[in-house]
Amino acid sequence: MPQINKCLAVWNKSSNNFKVPDTLVIVFFILLFFIGFTHIIPAGEYLRTEVNERTVLVANSYQEVTANPQPLVSVFTAPLKGFSAAAEIIAFILFVGGAFGIINATGAISAGLAQVVSICHKKPIFQWILLPVIIILFSLAGATFGMSEEVLVFILITLPLAKALKLDPILGVAIPFVGAGAGFAGAILNPFTIGIAQSIAEIPLFSGWEYRTLVWLVFTGITVTYLMLYAWRITKDPDKKLLAFEIEEQENKTMETLTLSRMIVLSIFGMGIGLLIWGVSIKGWYMVEIGGLFLGMGIISGVIGRLSAADINKAFVGGAKEMMTAALVVAMCKGILVIATDGKIIDTILYALSDSVQGLPRSVSVMAMLAFQSSLNFLLPSGSGQAALTMPILSPLSDLLDISRQTTVLAFQFGDGLTNLIIPTSGVTMGVLSIAKVPYQIWLKWMLPLMLVLFFAAGALLLIPLYFQVW
Repeated sequence: MPQINKCLAVWNKSSNNFKVPDTLVIVFFILLFFIGFTHIIPAGEYLRTEVNERTVLVANSYQEVTANPQPLVSVFTAPLKGFSAAAEIIAFILFVGGAFGIINATGAISAGLAQVVSICHKKPIFQWILLPVIIILFSLAGATFGMSEEVLVFILITLPLAKALKLDPILGVAIPFVGAGAGFAGAILNPFTIGIAQSIAEIPLFSGWEYRTLVWLVFTGITVTYLMLYAWRITKDPDKKLLAFEIEEQENKTMETLTLSRMIVLSIFGMGIGLLIWGVSIKGWYMVEIGGLFLGMGIISGVIGRLSAADINKAFVGGAKEMMTAALVVAMCKGILVIATDGKIIDTILYALSDSVQGLPRSVSVMAMLAFQSSLNFLLPSGSGQAALTMPILSPLSDLLDISRQTTVLAFQFGDGLTNLIIPTSGVTMGVLSIAKVPYQIWLKWMLPLMLVLFFAAGALLLIPLYFQVW
């Protein structure tokens, strides 16, 4: 495809004729590998019990069970099962994409971005103030109400912003995704990870927030620095971009003007984002409520933007169509987890990883916990699910190792949060890359230096509580 070749021009210079496979192809082969694993890895299960309306594992209850290897033909049925299991998030992606299609059809976002770009071009210093502020805001969202799937919405805003500022698609993805991810990993009050983990570990809810605030500042500072250094480098020398935006004929069109109706649409959008933050943090909104909010915003914006019913319908379908690849990627990723669950190998892997932590010095044990949670996140890219699976095992284990349960929760938080930025089994990770048309290999290459620094910082931040009274 010529579009893909344009995007990969820079990459191909350094990798000769290597052709990067499409995201769906990568996920398909991962699915095949997991089918193979069900024939190799022994099947096993932990006993489970209900605690505070959540299913948790019973420590020391692991036992081998009758193997249930998945047939090769399941490579064709698992994606459909995954689609069914991920129906809510897929509906969310399609409806939010459709809503943004309507909002974009009004021209309000492009007109608003044109004003921002105009200001930044007149006074370039504003660009270097604006971008860090946006990254910090996304990080705060990740740290307080666990922004994750919601970044799929904001990618549709930051991509055109990055393009208008002559940056690249990688930064268009990184500003909301890595920004929120750094906040998620260094979360202060995230109810979906810290809240659940501390509840299961039987320690006061959101206790230790003072030290986690320091953690958040460190992770956010590292992230802002890395993103801004890359932005500065490619601004000074565009040839250093790892990826270029696809060239579009519309690029040379006259910029949209900010009319009164478009200003009202932008105001509605701003109020909607405020309502989103309130709903998620106070009322516990999730996919259905957030999707309904954006659908309502889209329809109201279309009416105010003077679009006909036919135009609103066309824009909605077009917006949803743009998100179809991301929706299919989510279904495929969920299908991988369906295979691992039906094949009864998740608990076996969990047992092997948790067993390797025992009998080590405290400092090594904490690092092993971090490695354990990071590895598990590949199989189970769900913070709440991972907390429910591992805290019943690691909490009593940390008592035996004379490690604070707060530190164990922190190791879980780091392992879950940091690897979310790169694991190919995460529907959100692969979804944002699909939307931005960023090949996974290029993303991994760009993220590797940042991941190394963040994991080094995470290791240091885990060791401090072992030797200083921070809890």
